[in-house]
This record gives sequence, structure tokens and C-alpha cells, in this order.
Amino acid sequence: MVLWLLSLHIIALLVWAACLLYLPAQIRLAAGAADTLAHSPEGHPSLARFVYTHIATPAALLAITAGTLVFVWHQVLAVWLLAKLTLVVLLAGLHAATGLLVLRAERGDTRHLRTATLAAQALAGLLLAAITWLVLAKPHTLGNLPALALNW
Repeated sequence: MVLWLLSLHIIALLVWAACLLYLPAQIRLAAGAADTLAHSPEGHPSLARFVYTHIATPAALLAITAGTLVFVWHQVLAVWLLAKLTLVVLLAGLHAATGLLVLRAERGDTRHLRTATLAAQALAGLLLAAITWLVLAKPHTLGNLPALALNW
């Protein structure tokens, strides 16, 4: 059971990460190419909005839910895990900021859009690298607290 949850968590996280790295580039390219974000066909969302609402957001919710269930299943709380969860909160904030970039681009507000999308991509890469390092290294140097078993 827990292996299925862990697999689901990893797959959803990979999809979410790919979207967070792809979307800023898509926004930047589409905003520079004849306002395709502002003038999508009638009744159809832009590609960036579609990826954000139909792929990235469900993947984020699935990754967070499956990761939470794995954490609850193991009932262990360690300092590295708290650091990872903090970075995941920042990643969720970046996800929301990316949605705002999609809305800005659809409105045709391209002021500082290139800088904002480059910053979003760089921050996504940095956060994803830090999360990956924390999960793989599980550093004990983050604090002297041992892993605490939760009594639920």
C-alpha cells in the first residue's frame, strides 16, 4: 500500500515539477508571439491556462496528498522532513504565482513578464533541487533532534 502511495507521490511530483519549469517558458514565448495568450479562440483557454488548471494543479494536489499520506503512514517526524515541507510550501506559493503570471499574460500585461518568468523558472529549479537533496540525503546535521515517532 505505502509503495503505491510513494509511487503516486513521485509521479505526481515529477509532473508538477515539469509544469512549473515549462509554464514560465510557455508564457514568455507566447507573450512574445503575437499575443496568443490574449487572443485564444473563443471559448477555449490559452495553452498556459489549460496546462496550469488541468495538469499542474491536479498534479500538485495529488503530490501533496499522496506525500501527506506516506508521512502519516510511517508516523515519523524528522528535522529534514520539516525542512522539506517548508520548501514544499514555498513551491506551492510559486505555483500560485505562476497562475498569476498566466493571468497577467492573458490580459496582455507584458511589463516585466520576461524577468518574472525567468525568476519563476530559476526559483522552481532551486526549490526542486533542494527538495531532492533533502529527500535523498536526509541530513542529520540540520539539528540534533532524533526522528520522533508520532503517537496518534
